[in-house]
Order: sequence, then C-alpha cells, then structure tokens
Amino acid sequence: MSVPTFRAAVVRTPGGPDSIEIVDVPLVEPGPGQVRVRVVAAAVNPVDLGVAAGVFHDLGLVHQPNWTGLGWDFAGTVEAAGPGVDLAAGTRVAGVVAGFDRDYGTYAERLVVSADVAVVPDALDLITASTVPLNGLTALQILDLLGDAPADGRRLLVTGAAGAVGGYLIALAGERGWQVAGLARDHDEEFVRGLGGDFTADAEPGWDAVADAGAMQHAALALVRDGGRFVGVQPSSELPTERGIAVTAVVAHPDGTRLAELLARAASAQLPARVHAVLPLDQVADAHRALAKGGVRGRFVIQP
Repeated sequence: MSVPTFRAAVVRTPGGPDSIEIVDVPLVEPGPGQVRVRVVAAAVNPVDLGVAAGVFHDLGLVHQPNWTGLGWDFAGTVEAAGPGVDLAAGTRVAGVVAGFDRDYGTYAERLVVSADVAVVPDALDLITASTVPLNGLTALQILDLLGDAPADGRRLLVTGAAGAVGGYLIALAGERGWQVAGLARDHDEEFVRGLGGDFTADAEPGWDAVADAGAMQHAALALVRDGGRFVGVQPSSELPTERGIAVTAVVAHPDGTRLAELLARAASAQLPARVHAVLPLDQVADAHRALAKGGVRGRFVIQP
C-alpha cells in the first residue's frame, strides 16, 4: 500500500529562487502535544529569501542532510490532534514555525507542529491571518526587549516603519509608554501616521531607543543617544556595544497565547495586516523574486 504524501517547497542546494523545488513528503501523524494542519496560507517573509540564498547555511545554522523547508508563518485548519491536545478537527488556527535547522516549513500542503498555535477569529480570513504570526510576535518580542519606556527617555524610533514588523511596532509601542516615530520613505508617511506614530524620512541622532525593524544595523545604532537602547532583527550579526548603549537582537519564537491577541486585533483592524498578492505553491520562486526587488507593501501569501 502506498504511503500518502503531501507537497512542500524546499531547497537542497541553496542558490536563490531558482533553487526552490517542490517535493513529495510522507504524511505523518501528530505526536503528543502536536497537531497536523492543512495549510491554507503561508506568508512569504524576507528571512525566507535568506534561507533560499544559503545565508544561514553559510553561518552554520543549517545542517539538514536532504533539504531545508521554507516558510515560517501559516494559517489553516486542524486535521488531526496528538495525545493531550484539545483542538477539534476543522478548527481554524495560525502559528509560526521558528528556527533554521529543519526539513519542513510552512510552504506546504500539510504541517505537523507544536500545538502552541492560536485559534483564528471568525472575522479574520485565513489568508490575512497567515501574515500576522512571525511579524506580529517579532514586534511584541522587540518591545519586551526594550521594556517599558523610562520616564526620562521615551523617544523611540522604528526603522522600516512601513514594513510588516515596523508597522506593528508603531501600532503597539504606545502601550508601553513610548513616544514612537517611524523612519520610512516620504510616500509612506500617511500609513505611518495612520498607525498613530510620528513620521520622519531623515532621522537625526539622539533617540532614547531604536527598534531596527529595517535591519539598518550600524546606521540605526548611530541614531541612538549615549546610554540608550537598541534592538535589532538580525541575531546572527548582533552589533557590538558602544557608547553605553544596551544592544540586543530579537529571536522570534512561537507564543500561541499572545498570537491569539494579535489575531483579535487584526480582525478588528487595530493592526495593519496587509496582503499584497496570493500565489499558488508552484509559484513560490516568483514570489521570492518579486519580494527581492523591494518596494512591496504587504505580504505575498502562498496558497497550497
């Protein structure tokens, strides 16, 4: 009897979009604390381009013998639940698969993951829901690293403010007491201000804290005042401490409870969940090429 399989997008020898291929993977049952999800949507993120290009292989973070799976975000429906998991078949869920050293990803028709997922509100479609997990949780975890704004230094600059992580930061930072401003291009001013932040296209040094969602690295660190705070988004190349600045970098991790809160906010339009285009699994490489060109507002979403 033949073993049932599903399709997934992977990279054997990384070399950019042309190295992505679709393979058949054996279907497995979820173990204790796991669920198997029929993936309806998987968002494409810049980190996926880095995986396909071999950036993280070169850093020694990937050691897969056969292939590396692509994709971090997903939304779909529960097909089966392992022992100890109270999620009924058909439940709409979203989540994130973190880490680089894995043979599976969310660009797939099926996915077996930890049950640390979030139920998607009825008011939120699964395509949009798939764009929230990685970027929303990254924004929250950046704010955790920054901590609450001190009374004597509340000015927070968010680089890449028109991007996914930056947009969530602008929307959420005020709750931690920060007076937030977004650094972005002139044509993104309306979007940034619409989230409740101030706007600048040319930031001057002297900020109490910088959340470097735009991955500007040294250029962003230079904008922090002496003794201020800096949180980056590239843990593999964390910057050295200088001028008494507290320097950290976020490592995004799953958190079903907090993701449920983010999805509820996206459902009520309190968070800017944006979909740029939806493409089938066979066109993953096209989505990567388009994202690499830059200037995209919103996420490409893969629909297996």
